[in-house]
Amino acid sequence: MPDRTEQRPARAPGARLSRRELLKFASASLTLLVSPVGHAAATSLVAVRVWPAPEYTRVTLEARRELRFKYMSLDNPHRLVVDLEDVELNSVLHTLPSKILDSDPYISLVRAAQNRPGVVRVVLELKTEIKPQVFTLQPVGDYGHRLVLDLYPTQPVDPLLALIERSSPMEAAAGDAAPDGTTEAVGDSTPQRPAQPEAERIYTVVLDPGHGGEDPGAIGRRGSYEKNVTLSVARRLKRKIDAEPGMRAVLTRDGDFFVPLYQRVARARRVQADLFVSIHADAFVRPEARGSSVFVLSERGATSSAARWLAEKENDADLIGGVNLAKQEGHLARTLLDLSQTATINDSLKLGRAVLGELGGVNTLHKPQVEQANFAVLRAPDIPSILVETAFISNPEEERRLNDEAYQERMAEAILRGIKRYFADNPAPPARTRVARLD
Repeated sequence: MPDRTEQRPARAPGARLSRRELLKFASASLTLLVSPVGHAAATSLVAVRVWPAPEYTRVTLEARRELRFKYMSLDNPHRLVVDLEDVELNSVLHTLPSKILDSDPYISLVRAAQNRPGVVRVVLELKTEIKPQVFTLQPVGDYGHRLVLDLYPTQPVDPLLALIERSSPMEAAAGDAAPDGTTEAVGDSTPQRPAQPEAERIYTVVLDPGHGGEDPGAIGRRGSYEKNVTLSVARRLKRKIDAEPGMRAVLTRDGDFFVPLYQRVARARRVQADLFVSIHADAFVRPEARGSSVFVLSERGATSSAARWLAEKENDADLIGGVNLAKQEGHLARTLLDLSQTATINDSLKLGRAVLGELGGVNTLHKPQVEQANFAVLRAPDIPSILVETAFISNPEEERRLNDEAYQERMAEAILRGIKRYFADNPAPPARTRVARLD
């Protein structure tokens, strides 16, 4: 068969292309950019993560470039459909269905497939009607570009609200009545002690396990996540507080999910907390840094450069954990510190000194005094609030201790003793004034 390949004379170096040849070259270049064969324009997902929780489920898609998308909610059955533009249907995206747990309160299954050229469609089949928040996050820390799908129920699940709606603090401490007539805690399986006389004052302590979900917090050299350590210590401390007559504890999170900083403050106010204790496990650039610390809010700047650095790092939790900025402006305005509330900061210092004194019996103290800085999570204007750094997870020896159950128990016991000392020296009035809900 004769060779029908068009033969062209060789072009001299530097010779100009004709208009027709220029158009053909431009067309070929454009084809290369958008061709699914070359994948030159397709974005590859590098990670997919799912964070189920009673309050909401979060799905995160992470890529090297900013994701372009459209989404819609469908009924009968309930579904959330997300179209990802110029995204490669790669092995990472194929793993998404396997990450959905049977216990997920909102998602029954996920499907991902090529919908049409250049578009991958992700369908989330839902167990109930949801109110989605879909937003993107710019690269921060170890994360690249993220597309976040937050699936909230249309009727919010709020275990804290049940505490507010009780007719009295005693009724709240007694818990919900179960079908068999026994009582159970809101958001916790810890059995509650029998109801006590109505006249007794019940102290409410809100415990805030730092970080969670997308925000792991500091990571130790052996791979320990701060978010796991803080939740374990907080759960132990909650059990101890609930066992004390006249005291109850409430967790801002009781699972591995992210709670924005402003919501942690708002939840404490909604349950009319007497105290707020945020629990963390510090990290520093030098592995030899060690010891426990207690911090309170400052109205005049940080007491040291290290305290300022730590506050800035902790305040970045919202960037790392991922907050829908379009939804939080009103919340921030309502939780900003009123600098005239110096009495609250003074009470926080008293609480901090009481707790720091007890921590010294369990671990070396990083500083012998309570430090101050502008921690966003401590901005409740009417609740004495402290941030406890249990130890440096960046120190290999302290990382090992932080993962030891006996050490966690001793740490929780020390914080409890400090709280009891504070209440003994600073008895609260018979009842707190109800504060407005911060939705």
